[in-house]
Amino acid sequence: MFKCEVKNWQGEQVSQQTFELEIAKETTAAGIVHRALVRQMTNARQGTASTKTRSEVRGGGRKPWRQKGTGRARAGSIRSPLWRGGGVIFGPKPRDYNLKMNRKERRLALRTAFASRLDDLIIVEEFNSYFSCPKTKELVTAIARWGSLLDEKTLLILSEKNENIYLSARNVENLKLLIADQLNVYDLLHADKLVVTASALGKIQEVYSE
Repeated sequence: MFKCEVKNWQGEQVSQQTFELEIAKETTAAGIVHRALVRQMTNARQGTASTKTRSEVRGGGRKPWRQKGTGRARAGSIRSPLWRGGGVIFGPKPRDYNLKMNRKERRLALRTAFASRLDDLIIVEEFNSYFSCPKTKELVTAIARWGSLLDEKTLLILSEKNENIYLSARNVENLKLLIADQLNVYDLLHADKLVVTASALGKIQEVYSE
């Protein structure tokens, strides 16, 4: 059971909210979160890097000069890997970097990563009503009131997408917005502060409880 203070739009503490998440044991927590992080980063790789071997590069079918009598080193092709413009030895080829991880393990790693940021967690009341239109300056000011500095990387988690809040947040350098059911380990660990609405916290418990 975890307990957090809830702040209003003005940054004042108005109540407390408790939430419960099943997390990994202390002895295995670091390992499972690390595996989930490595999986996410490797699965983001395209794996499209490709080079040509000496059999694939164009040209080189004719022997450049005769085997003996020229005084130069023997050569059989101008596309040898030793020559400029030749093939590449042991170069990269298209490959799949994807790693597999059980769904229950991924959920456990996500809950553990979220719970590990408890000291940097800021719970706020719903503030959709303050954004009848996009207001970037007001959003940045509010986040500062809640306790996240401008030069800190802030992850703002909402229960559902609000177009005006999205438009207000998308051009702020150190601010990233996520919906509660789209969390990932990298963003949870990369941010300096997590700003979560009360309803988003409830949705996180609902979605990731199993």
